[in-house]
Amino acid sequence: MLLLGIDIGTSFIKASAVDARTRECVASTRFPETENPITSLQPGWAEQSPDMWWAHTQQAIQKLIREPGVDPSRIAAIGISYQMHGLVVIDRNQQVLRDSIIWCDSRAVEIGQEAFRALGEAHCNSCLLNSPGNFTASKLAWVKQNEPDVFEKIYRIMLPGDFIAMKLTGEVTTSPSALSEGIFYDFSKEGLSEPLMDYFGFDSGQIPVVQEVFSVHGKLQSSVAGDLSLPPGIPVSYKAGDQPNNALSLNVLEPGEVAATAGTSGVIYTVTDQLVTDPLSRVNTFAHVNHGPGHRRLGVLLCINGTGIMNSWIKRVSGDPLDYDAMNRLALAAPPGSEGLKVIPFGNGAERMLENRRIGAHLHGIDLNLHVKAHLFRATQEGIAFAFRYGLDIMRENQIDPKVIRAGMANLFLSEVFTQSFVNATGVPVELYSNDGSVGAALGAGVGAGIYQDLKEALGGMKPLKMVHPTDTVLYQELYGEWKLVLDSFLG
Repeated sequence: MLLLGIDIGTSFIKASAVDARTRECVASTRFPETENPITSLQPGWAEQSPDMWWAHTQQAIQKLIREPGVDPSRIAAIGISYQMHGLVVIDRNQQVLRDSIIWCDSRAVEIGQEAFRALGEAHCNSCLLNSPGNFTASKLAWVKQNEPDVFEKIYRIMLPGDFIAMKLTGEVTTSPSALSEGIFYDFSKEGLSEPLMDYFGFDSGQIPVVQEVFSVHGKLQSSVAGDLSLPPGIPVSYKAGDQPNNALSLNVLEPGEVAATAGTSGVIYTVTDQLVTDPLSRVNTFAHVNHGPGHRRLGVLLCINGTGIMNSWIKRVSGDPLDYDAMNRLALAAPPGSEGLKVIPFGNGAERMLENRRIGAHLHGIDLNLHVKAHLFRATQEGIAFAFRYGLDIMRENQIDPKVIRAGMANLFLSEVFTQSFVNATGVPVELYSNDGSVGAALGAGVGAGIYQDLKEALGGMKPLKMVHPTDTVLYQELYGEWKLVLDSFLG
């Protein structure tokens, strides 16, 4: 028996087949090989086509079923992980009305801030656990204000994973976790926030049917199954945002457990059973995948927009056709601190941990007679690590002080420079696992379909590949202090 996991990323779509008995990944594929484009019609805007996601999902699945060991007739359940906070709107015929306004789009910041003031800080902090900020509800309000013809045609709103599930099954559903990440959810009532819906003038009929994360959200349509060479009727039995799903894939499910990821964006995500609210909404609290009545499990999320995308940009503009492995090796040739070169990586939209400010990315202290590519690559990865430290200090202000952080050995955590810089700057050891978002989604589908009795059965037996401990903490405290002085000069 196989489980199919689909990860709807910003850069590409990944699909994996997992053996349900051994929980081992049989095969993985991604599509496209190059990174997906992000449309930016104005500074600070970021959009992608949901139909592009669907086309690429089909291509990824079709590639997967051609892999050795993947018998499509053995696929028993489908799970979906997706980039969080993106707004997808459809009409009654399930046709997309406009491109998705994705997670790093900044256009709705002021709309969210006005809602925060109008609804009241006390209400937002105690019921929504967040400011409406730049999240999905505020993005929908932007459409209502600026594209009324589009808004009038909206039958349902959804997140990226809801859209892909709809294309597979024809059904439109959501979950408490998804509603909370859009800031539609009232934690005091464990349901849709009526004050927010009334304030923005939204119709509750635009919200899809609400189901648990681990449940059957629909079954594979015959017409789609034929196109994908899959048997019809396979249940889509799990949907979760990429960061809650990453936490699931690392078995981060109980209070005090902490996960991190450093892909296009960077995240530290900790589970708690307390109603945590940062007064400035610099870190955000959402319903975790295993949250439910009488079982409060919330995910407190620190997000840095400019992490992997900063590293990718430096690679691209350097003009050298290096792959990431070669780039990481070259970064090792430069000394810690990159001989004074510092990179501020906040060039991918409004940063929530900087109170939704857009300060841009900066290279500081360039010496034209000294610095070479090795310095540039190392300074970029150190700057990203220091951004994590800055955010972790905010989490510590909110009584979150991790003793160990779990991460997948992927993306920036494949780099020795980044990983050791992260550990030295934060002072927190990191356990590295062989995890993957699409594999996590597949295991989640096994729980939702009843193939596993519970999450413990699905995720039991995980062991880290390695543990990375702090080494040069004194040096990196000094380097971080110097970096923060540069950041403070831009923050004013």
